[in-house]
Amino acid sequence: MEFKAEVKELPERFVACIRHVGPYPEIVEAIERIFQWAGPKGLIQFPKTQCLAVYHDSPEEVDASKLRSDACLTVPEGTEVDGDVKTMKIPGGLFAVAHVEIDATEYGEAWDKLVGEWMPENGYEPDCERMCYELYLNDPEQHPEKKHIVDICEPVRKP
Repeated sequence: MEFKAEVKELPERFVACIRHVGPYPEIVEAIERIFQWAGPKGLIQFPKTQCLAVYHDSPEEVDASKLRSDACLTVPEGTEVDGDVKTMKIPGGLFAVAHVEIDATEYGEAWDKLVGEWMPENGYEPDCERMCYELYLNDPEQHPEKKHIVDICEPVRKP
């Protein structure tokens, strides 16, 4: 696993999203659905369009079958949505950001390294008033080793 972390100011993001309830690794299906919804509407315009997954619950505190997450794409404010697609603002602010290159099985390990090791070692604690998320920076299918290049973004504050 490649892992590099820093604290930085991130912008607010406006997204269209589809809710997923269940084990976090299964959010892939909701991500596919948000792309299927956005594609015909001309809303996918890389590199301007960003793909994110927002996580609402701690896997240590909530049963895997009840974990809530949102598969998101950045869209212009005022974008009309329908069906199970909603819109929301993801607040910006100060975040611990781990830039990682991982395989599909290493997401939990990368989160643990950021939140459980790097943040405490560097004097930061989670700001639970704001949402944490993953920002997907590549299509793993296009990577020669099928690696996922991701920014793991945990809102922080100094204790």
